[in-house]
Amino acid sequence: MTGATSARQLDTMEFEQLPLVADLPVPMGPEAPLPVMKLGGAAASKAAQAAAAGSHAAKAPAAAKVHLALPEGAPAYWAEACRQLMRRDRVLKRLIPQLSSQALLPRGEGEAFATLARSIVGQQISAKSAKTLWNKFARLLAEVKPELVLKLKVDDMRAAGLSARKIDYLVDLALHFTENRLHMDEWQGMADEAIVAELMAIRGVSRWTAEMFLIYYLMRPNVLPLDDAGLIHGISQNYFSGDPVSRSDAREVAEAWKPWCTVATWYIWRSLEAQPVA
Repeated sequence: MTGATSARQLDTMEFEQLPLVADLPVPMGPEAPLPVMKLGGAAASKAAQAAAAGSHAAKAPAAAKVHLALPEGAPAYWAEACRQLMRRDRVLKRLIPQLSSQALLPRGEGEAFATLARSIVGQQISAKSAKTLWNKFARLLAEVKPELVLKLKVDDMRAAGLSARKIDYLVDLALHFTENRLHMDEWQGMADEAIVAELMAIRGVSRWTAEMFLIYYLMRPNVLPLDDAGLIHGISQNYFSGDPVSRSDAREVAEAWKPWCTVATWYIWRSLEAQPVA
C-alpha cells in the first residue's frame, strides 16, 4: 500500500477504529532517572542561576534612600515635591539632599503688606544692599503697617536711602491696603495669574514683585520667576557651565520642574547662597 493510499484510507476511517495510544508500540531505550527537587528547590535553582550570572557580572549595589532633613513648618507639599524633583532632574538630585535643611517657611498673618513693601525696596539692587536698605527703612516704623507708612515724612525716608520713586511706590502700596482696593480675602481661592494681575495694578509692583509675593506669602507651589536674575544665574551655573542663558533656555529647563517650580527655584537660589528679597 502506498503512502498516499494509506493517507486516504485513514481519512475515511471511523473515529472508533483508530488505535488507542496505549496500544501503539513504544520505542525502548535506557531508563533515565526522574528529576528530583528538594523542598525549596525552585528557589535554590533560581539562586544557583543568579550566582552563576553573578560570577560574570558584579551585583549592582542597592540605591541608598535619601533622607531629607526638612525644617519644621515647611509647606505640606514640600517633601513630595523634593522627591519628584530628585527623580526628574539630575541637578536637583544633587542639590536637594545637600540643602534640604532649608525650606520655604510661612510668613505671619497680616504680613502681606510687609512682604510687598520689602519687594519694592529690594528692586534693582543686590540682595545684600536690599537687606541693608530694608533694615534702615523698617527702623523708622514701630511696625511695618500701611497706616504707619503713610505717616512717615518723605525726608526721613530719603535719609534712610530710599529713592523718590520707591517712596512713591510705597505710598501707593499703603493706600491700596488702607483703602481696601485688594481682594485679600479671596486670594487663597484665586489663580496665580489673577493675583499677579491685581498686584501689578499697584504702582511699582512688577511681575517679579507679584511672583515673589506668590512664593513668599501665599506659598504657591508652581511659580517660575523668569524675571529673577538669581534664578537665571543659578540655571546658567548649574545647567550650562556658566554660559549665558535666555528666558527660553530657563523655561525649557523648568519643564521638568512642573508642578513644583517654586521648590526647584528655591534650591537653585540656595545653591548660590542667595538671600532673595521678598
